[in-house]
Amino acid sequence: MRVTNNMITSNTKNNINSNKTYVDKYNTQMTTQKKITRASEDPVVAIRSLRLGTTLSHINQWVDNNIPDAYAWLDVTETALSNMKTLLTDIRTQCVNGSTDTLTAEDRNTILKSLTALRDQIYTEGNADYAGRTVFTGYRTSSNLTFNSDELDTTYQIEQKFDYTDIQEHRYYSGNVEVPTDTSAECTTEVGVSYYDRVRLAYGGIASIDSFTYEPDDQANTTFTTYDSEEAWEQASADGIKTVGDNEIVFLKDSGEFVLGKNISDAIKSGHGSIQLTYTKQGFDKGEVRPEYYYDCTDISDPANPIEYTKEDQAINFVIANNTSLTVNTQAGDVFDTSIARDVDEMIDIVQKAIDAHDKVAELEEMMSLSQYAGEEDQKTLQTYLDAAKKEMDYADDNLQKTYGQYITNFDDYLEDVNIAITNIGSMEDRLALTQTRVENQQTTIDELKSQNEDRDISDIIIDFYAAYNAYTSSLTAAGQVGKTTLLDYL
Repeated sequence: MRVTNNMITSNTKNNINSNKTYVDKYNTQMTTQKKITRASEDPVVAIRSLRLGTTLSHINQWVDNNIPDAYAWLDVTETALSNMKTLLTDIRTQCVNGSTDTLTAEDRNTILKSLTALRDQIYTEGNADYAGRTVFTGYRTSSNLTFNSDELDTTYQIEQKFDYTDIQEHRYYSGNVEVPTDTSAECTTEVGVSYYDRVRLAYGGIASIDSFTYEPDDQANTTFTTYDSEEAWEQASADGIKTVGDNEIVFLKDSGEFVLGKNISDAIKSGHGSIQLTYTKQGFDKGEVRPEYYYDCTDISDPANPIEYTKEDQAINFVIANNTSLTVNTQAGDVFDTSIARDVDEMIDIVQKAIDAHDKVAELEEMMSLSQYAGEEDQKTLQTYLDAAKKEMDYADDNLQKTYGQYITNFDDYLEDVNIAITNIGSMEDRLALTQTRVENQQTTIDELKSQNEDRDISDIIIDFYAAYNAYTSSLTAAGQVGKTTLLDYL
């Protein structure tokens, strides 16, 4: 084949260009330390790089954001639960103190002050938040567990269910001795106590009962009576003693209690029955828990735009690894029982009544020591008041001792719920720590694989660069020699 000068020149230029391309390639690699700059240079490397990069970005998200966020959420929750445990322990201690039969006036006042102070803190921990998101309120993280202020016009229709185990015996005391301003008439107040079974709603101050059913159903023979308060119930009785018929249910609006007649209570308990009801409550105090976190209910504050809430499991899950998620939230209904505040309110009321009863006795005894009441008739009249007041005092002390002793068990149960929740938090933190270790190791491995796939060692690049550069300069030298000799030199 005949090779012309043009052919040699063309091939020379192509070779120079090819060598220059390699010089540029290795110069770029030396600058970036990457194997390729375009996918077309090595599609296999490019595809592996995309896959490893996607995996690494996911892992970085888990390690840098999701896992730290989960730790922080659990830490806030655990702190709130620990504070709640301390609070419940303090209340239980007051239960123990009040259950003794040797209380002094100072002891009763100390219990009252302690419980009053603790009452306002009961559900405060339920408003704990992480980064502005309330941790105990399920999906509704923008709302507090409790009402932030008194809301007199807020109205809810609430559904509650009870089973036979929720029925408890309760003591109802009758008779309230009034210290006389004169001694013209003897005391006729009858002081007594009655024992009835009751079911207590989550709230007091109930506006109305909208529906009430119980099983086993014998409502055809049931009488349902509603009173505004215990005082109204007592006043409705001819003898001043609070009574309920065997087939009667007495409802007290202010305390939210259903007092069950003997036949009804026995039927529900023996038949392992239940009670279902719907009631309306208008007005909530600051610090009361919002019903939507505990019950199926409807906010009917605006009758034209009712808001329905359904009690459901609302788990907040954080993705902490591939196909691995962790539930980080604890719902209020699992740890902040609505009965806690109701029990504390009763305890405060009971110790206050004991204090008042002792004060009455002390005041009557002081009156009897005054010269203006030294007459026989005055002394006789005051003695009737004193006897009734002492009986009321004995009942109040007995109620204080027995109720506080009973509520030790209640607060043991509340503490158990909190301890279980704290244990669950610890288990989740342990799982999170194990996952974090695994994901961090995976992050290191993927990062190394990605580096091996994309990066080149600088020493290898330098060797390749100088080899290419030498080839390039040699091609320039050869090209210079090719152009010097032509056919004319031989003519």
